[in-house]
Amino acid sequence: MMKQFSGVRTLASGLSFLEGPRWHEGRLYVSDFHTQRVLAFDEDGGAMEEIAHVPGNPSGLGFAPDGALMIVSMNDRRLLRLDNGTLSEVADLSGRTPYVTNDMLVDETGRAYVGNFGFDTVNDPEMSATSLYLIQPDGGIVTAATGLIFPNGVLKTLDGKRMIVAETFAARISQFDIAVDGTLHNRRIWADFSTAEHTTIIGSLEAGDVLPDGMAMDAEGAVWIGDAGGRGPIRAVEGGEQTGFVDTGDLAVYAVALGGSDGHTLFMCAGPPLGASDPAVDRKACLLACRVDVPAPSQG
Repeated sequence: MMKQFSGVRTLASGLSFLEGPRWHEGRLYVSDFHTQRVLAFDEDGGAMEEIAHVPGNPSGLGFAPDGALMIVSMNDRRLLRLDNGTLSEVADLSGRTPYVTNDMLVDETGRAYVGNFGFDTVNDPEMSATSLYLIQPDGGIVTAATGLIFPNGVLKTLDGKRMIVAETFAARISQFDIAVDGTLHNRRIWADFSTAEHTTIIGSLEAGDVLPDGMAMDAEGAVWIGDAGGRGPIRAVEGGEQTGFVDTGDLAVYAVALGGSDGHTLFMCAGPPLGASDPAVDRKACLLACRVDVPAPSQG
């Protein structure tokens, strides 16, 4: 049964395009692409602080086991590390992918899984498959999985044995087993939101399917999914059944995070639908929040 959640609050507005939200030690961290800033907010959207300035445009965020903030720099395709206010390079992916890097998962060992567009989204009408890359704590780069369409949000399952990867414009989420070395194997579908085989971004958007972007897993193993083609995030379980929805009106939600003092707050990176405005110029993105029934997984 689909439950619709209400009580959406605007925590911050006047931003460009938000991605990579992560709740960490009492604050929400988020990337604002076109202002080249990583920002942090308290639970109510106040006390905004610029944590880092990333000239290559920040995207995916994560925290290393020692607490350092890891940041994907999109345009120059690098993984950066922030220590005491200073950015340093962990790895350079520009030799692996010619196109923009995006979301990321940093696991409990400090390994980073970084996605990328895989093709020129402006000039290439046909989508092309690409790889998900695994960056070791020492900066070594290996291919974690291949044959993915626009690999985006990445999550580990609650048992720590499997990984799910959002393939945004293919309208599906793939699942893998995690090998001891961190590479991903035995690919299958976790959820498929389309009956068609999309070949172009325009076709994906026109189909009206859920286009999974940034994701957050709750304590029951269900996943809140930012929908790059819709008007609000959905909650889905393995197999694709949709059990929850947040109506955000005219705004699309591109990424989500679960957190807050009790884990029951769903933070949403929202903005105009794709193509409706130019986020590099306009400042129409906002950070939204609402209460949900199932909290984030316990960290203790």
